[in-house]
Amino acid sequence: MFYILVVDDEPGILSALRRSLNNLDDEQGNSIPLTVDCYADPMEALKAADVKAYDAVISDYRMPGMNGVEFLLFFRTKQKDAVRILLSGYADIDGIIGAINEAQIFRYITKPWHEGELKHVLRQGLATRQLLQENKRLADMVRAEQAKVNKHELLLARLEAESPGITQVKWGPNGEVLLDE
Repeated sequence: MFYILVVDDEPGILSALRRSLNNLDDEQGNSIPLTVDCYADPMEALKAADVKAYDAVISDYRMPGMNGVEFLLFFRTKQKDAVRILLSGYADIDGIIGAINEAQIFRYITKPWHEGELKHVLRQGLATRQLLQENKRLADMVRAEQAKVNKHELLLARLEAESPGITQVKWGPNGEVLLDE
């Protein structure tokens, strides 16, 4: 199950986005299970982000009280791994650059959006997020294994310091352990 947060000050846009996203399919045509939470107020959406983890957030750029870049910046401080998508009907190049550089958005989509493009971007974003999470999980496993190896190396070094040669084994031609006298 994926959790998507949508923020736009226009109720009609929120309804249209919810309808578009509620029937998201993968490349093979299998339905992707989603829960879409919609908010007309960015502050309410930020409160929701305090109690619920989202996989992706789609925000309008122009909203009263807080623009989409500001919202996504605040959202990023709460949930840095969520995919951030900015939606706007205005060609504000400075705002787009700010969104990319500051809020590190995944994609920018223009209004009116093309439903296929929106779904494709969301599928890409969710797939990218899953890959990043898997990479982090594997990196954590490697770090844990390295910690075990480091502990083992430390123990061997301590034993060798206490009793030089104790960690060295001499083998005979038939697999027997050779002892020095």
